[in-house]
Amino acid sequence: MTVHTRISGTGSYLPGEPIGNAALIAAHGLESSDEWIVERTGIRSRHLAAPGVNCSDLALEASRRALQAAGRKAAEIDLVIVATSTPDYVFPSAAALLQSKLGITNGAPAFDVQAVCSGFIYAMTIAEKFIRSGSHKCALVVGAEVFSRILDWTDRGTCVLFGDGAGAVVLEASEQPGLLASALHADGSHHGILSVPGQVSGGVVTGDPFLRMDGQAVFKFAVKVLADVAHEVLATAGMTVAQVDWLIPHQANVRILQATAKRLHIPSENCIVTVAHHGNTSAASIPLALDESVRAGRIQRGQHLLLEGVGGGFTWGATLLRF
Repeated sequence: MTVHTRISGTGSYLPGEPIGNAALIAAHGLESSDEWIVERTGIRSRHLAAPGVNCSDLALEASRRALQAAGRKAAEIDLVIVATSTPDYVFPSAAALLQSKLGITNGAPAFDVQAVCSGFIYAMTIAEKFIRSGSHKCALVVGAEVFSRILDWTDRGTCVLFGDGAGAVVLEASEQPGLLASALHADGSHHGILSVPGQVSGGVVTGDPFLRMDGQAVFKFAVKVLADVAHEVLATAGMTVAQVDWLIPHQANVRILQATAKRLHIPSENCIVTVAHHGNTSAASIPLALDESVRAGRIQRGQHLLLEGVGGGFTWGATLLRF
């Protein structure tokens, strides 16, 4: 019997109360306006984790909701993968901390994936290969970020874009096809247009510890590769764009989402857009958008979903699935 992989449950979590553009501008004395931010990004608010609330804390809440939706207990999970660029510590991994907080003591492997905004696609693809190999049956895959910790609050070009949050899915072995095709890519030669070019050495920060981005370069690169990788996974699955019920792209900004949908000839009403109320949550944005749409009843069982992301590295990827 061929082993397939399907999503059995989704969950998400946003910390605290939403912070609108005007409040963010006032708090940090930015030379900007609500109108300027909305026009260029589509973002109206975001959530920021309180001091002491870390990546694994957000992941925990999203995971509990995904497990409940899947009808699974934490003890049934035999693989934990967390996609994040903002883990609690240098080590252990956020996945190991999440495993502990969930009370998983069965020796299941737990590790982080660092592919920035493509991280959730990378993590899902990795988990699917574990399951299809027959070595594992029930995986918890999480995207969780506290990007507020790496933002320069004097840089209006970046600090207004990002937020904190987490999204999770439970992936299970199935007799019925679920994940139909995936593709992952990277090109490190573009690392300079989006990065946090610093590190801790000898107990002090060396380099620049804040997120830096060339917005125009990122936009041009993202729109091209997102369209290309979408066509790649569709071709692999032997499907056409017309068969896609929902496009769920990484929620970077509304202009990238609109340009990608237009290139793919996917109607705007079939593109999931949630960036307005949580901003760019990096690896968390795709599972956040997925869970919100599932719980709202927009996404139904049996529909075909195209998930795709692009992030610093540069990394990019997509997965096509039957929900």
